[in-house]
Amino acid sequence: MAGAEQELAAQARWRPVELAFWACTLLPFLVAPSYLQLASQIAITGLFALSLDLILGYAGLVSLGHAAYFGVGSYAAGLLSKHGWGEPLSGLAIAALAAGLVGYASSFVIVRFRHLALIMLTLGFGLLLAEAANSAHDLTGGSDGLQGVHTWKLLGFGFDLYGRTAYAYSLAVLFALFLICRRLIHSPFGLALRGIRENPVRMPAIGAPSRAHLRKVYAISAIIAGIAGALLAQTTETVALEVLSFERSADVLVILILGGAGRLYGGIVGALVYMVARDQFSGLNPQYWYFWIGLLLVAVVMFLPNGILGGLAKLTSRWSKS
Repeated sequence: MAGAEQELAAQARWRPVELAFWACTLLPFLVAPSYLQLASQIAITGLFALSLDLILGYAGLVSLGHAAYFGVGSYAAGLLSKHGWGEPLSGLAIAALAAGLVGYASSFVIVRFRHLALIMLTLGFGLLLAEAANSAHDLTGGSDGLQGVHTWKLLGFGFDLYGRTAYAYSLAVLFALFLICRRLIHSPFGLALRGIRENPVRMPAIGAPSRAHLRKVYAISAIIAGIAGALLAQTTETVALEVLSFERSADVLVILILGGAGRLYGGIVGALVYMVARDQFSGLNPQYWYFWIGLLLVAVVMFLPNGILGGLAKLTSRWSKS
C-alpha cells in the first residue's frame, strides 16, 4: 500500500514539460491574435475530450453518445440566457448540474454493460436525446437552433468578435477542470478506476465497489462535458441542434484516439491537432477536407497506435535508454 501511495505521489508531481505546455497556451494572445476564436474552440473541444478520457481512458467505458451531456449543458446555459439570466459563471454551474443529473441517472444503466452492448446503448441514448431536442421546437428551436442567447460581461469584459475574452474564459475553465481531473486520476480513486479498466471481474472480488466507482466517474465526466457545452453556448451565443449530434460524439472519440487515451493531455493535444488540421484542410479544399482528416487518422493509428502522446513517450523512452 505504501508503495502504491509513493507511486501516486510521484506521478502527481508537476514536470517541466507540463509547465511549458500550459505556458504555451498563452502564446495565441501574443503571436496569433487573429486566431483567438479558433483557440477558444480548441480549448472547449479539449475540455470535452478530457471528459471522455475520464470514462474511456481510465475506466474503460466506450461511448458513442457523449455529445448528449455536451448538448444538455449547452441548452441549459442557452435557455437560461435566453430567459434573462446571461451571467457566465452561474450559467456554467447550472449547466454542470443539469448535465451531471442526466449523467448520473443514465449511469445506473450504462455501467451494467460493456463492449459492443455499451457502444450501442450510448449511441442509442445520444440519438434519442437529439431527436427529443429536435421535436421540442418551442423549447429548443429544433433544427433552427436556439435564438436569443446573450451572454453578459465577464468581470467587466465583453465577448467580442476578436475572441479575447472567449479564449481567456475557455482556457481558465479548461485549466481549472484539468487540475481537478489531474488530482482525481492521481488519487486512490483513479488507481481503482485503472484497476477496473484492466480487470473488471477481479476488482469486485477484492472488495472494490466497481459499479459505484463507475457511476461516480461517469457523472463527473457528464458534468465536465456539460460545462464544455455551456462554454460553447456562452462564447458563441448560439445553440444549434448539432451540439447533440452523433458527429460530435464521433469527432471527440477521434480526437481522443488521435491524442492518446488515458494520458490526460491526450484529449487536449488531439483537439489541437484535429482543429488546426480541420481549419487548414477545409481552407485548402472545402468539399473534401474529411478525406485528409481520415488520412491523418489512418496514419496515426498505423504508426502511433497509442496516439501522438503514446508515440512521443515511446520515442522519449528509447532516447533515454540509448
